[in-house]
Amino acid sequence: MRFGPALTALTMALVLAGCTDGAPEQAPTGSPGSASAASESPRPQPADIAPSDHADEAADIVAGFSDAELAGSLIIGTWSGTDTATGVDLIKDNHLGGVIVMKDNLPQNPDPAQVAGVTEALHGARTAGQPVAIGVDQEGGPVSRLSTGALPFPPLMALAATDDLDLTRAATATQARDLTELGFTIDFAPVADVTTGPRDVTINVRSAGDDHERVAEVVSAAVDGYWGGGVAASAKHFPGHGRLNVDSHESLPVSEKSIDDLADTDLLPFRSAVEAGVPMVMMGHIGLPEAKTTPASLNEKAYSALRETLDYDGVIVTDALNMQAVPQNLNGAETVRALRAGADLALMPPDSAAAQQAVLRALDEGKLERDDLVEKAERVVAMQLATAEVQKSVSGEGTGESGTSGDDGAAGNGASGGTAGVGDSGEAEAVLSDVAEQSLTVLKGECEFAGTDSISIVGGSETEIAALRKAAEDEGLRVGSGGTTVSLSPKTSAEVAVGTAAPWTMRGTAAQAAVTAYDDNPFALRAVAKWLKGDLSAAGRLPVEYPGSDEAPDCG
Repeated sequence: MRFGPALTALTMALVLAGCTDGAPEQAPTGSPGSASAASESPRPQPADIAPSDHADEAADIVAGFSDAELAGSLIIGTWSGTDTATGVDLIKDNHLGGVIVMKDNLPQNPDPAQVAGVTEALHGARTAGQPVAIGVDQEGGPVSRLSTGALPFPPLMALAATDDLDLTRAATATQARDLTELGFTIDFAPVADVTTGPRDVTINVRSAGDDHERVAEVVSAAVDGYWGGGVAASAKHFPGHGRLNVDSHESLPVSEKSIDDLADTDLLPFRSAVEAGVPMVMMGHIGLPEAKTTPASLNEKAYSALRETLDYDGVIVTDALNMQAVPQNLNGAETVRALRAGADLALMPPDSAAAQQAVLRALDEGKLERDDLVEKAERVVAMQLATAEVQKSVSGEGTGESGTSGDDGAAGNGASGGTAGVGDSGEAEAVLSDVAEQSLTVLKGECEFAGTDSISIVGGSETEIAALRKAAEDEGLRVGSGGTTVSLSPKTSAEVAVGTAAPWTMRGTAAQAAVTAYDDNPFALRAVAKWLKGDLSAAGRLPVEYPGSDEAPDCG
């Protein structure tokens, strides 16, 4: 596998974040510090930390919960607007286990300090001993809720296209370290779905590809990286959304295959995530053949299958309960149904306060058993405690090493400094450049472009044209009305076509040469510019087959 010096350094710095450069320096024999130096034990690394290590502490915390605190601890809420105080009050008033930060909770084009300010306020909102979970949908590519407030990260398909699992680990560790320093504890990623290509209207480039075994390998590596960088990953959307052609945000997709039928295909990435120790799995809103009108997120048999078929004992979270695949008029009853079916965490109920009250009523009425809710809460709290310990390890909190430590209520979030330090580091830029250059995939033509010193951009959106212009000029290309014609759209005739999304979106191009960067972030477009200059041989491996994909040369 391709593995450069910059990546080696970053893997050591991030996946094994916070470790010392070697054995502690030994004090001279008989010196005052020799005894303490000899007895000092190495600090646990992320790979050595698991939620099960915190089971007893979690049980003690949950034992002190009132019924109201217990009911709220199983909900990850959401709020509307940019007033962070609303989110803080939501947690405090309803004893929520945490919240998810969405794009509309942030200013337009936020900077890292603004994002960190939001999470810092949220971290101190719960007082019952349970750390506050602060989640985000930051997959990369089209699902990047933090916009300019975090590292520009590509979608999972780009990582798969590098054909380098070590690079995938290092890249997701980089992303996780950025999120850790911004104050997040959960990233609802990676996508473990297997895409079907052009028919897949929801997942497509968010998936690692269409080969179940290869997707499983990429998902496992991503899970390792996220935990190594300090956030709890959530493999999604069980039992697999990629083969469905209905968007569960809008309606309920129904699988033609049962969970048993999917055991050797779509379930493989989820199995690999479980084997990699993923702390959380997201249950999708997917109808199954025997329950076509009930989403898996409300289906007891789906939860039992995840527990029993994959032998999973971690946290199971629902997909967002405010999506149209779930009835939206239940006034909290959707959360009760999800918990009764087997969920440990209800994500984004339509009304978080109503959900907490509905769970409390169901508990009083015996529709939910307290012992069962206690068991769920213990799993959730153990995951949160383990994540807090990992974040302290990653940030070097309490060790005198680099990293910013949060206040007492921040669970080692590192947000108090108000900046995303990893986002400014040359190491992070190096690994993202490696991903961009190794993922660049030729769809038509030769792996190496003959090279040009000037281009004219003749197709694409204004935003993408401006981004490619900047990247090209940064690489020393002249951009104007002459030179090699480049189009960012398959509908505009040009000598070269450049895709910034799923590879099949460029299959209609008449260009003799075509590449895809999978994304339009600055690193991806700089790789395109280098290829156009003739300075980079595109070596990405196409992760999916589709009509027309046979035109792609083997450049690996």
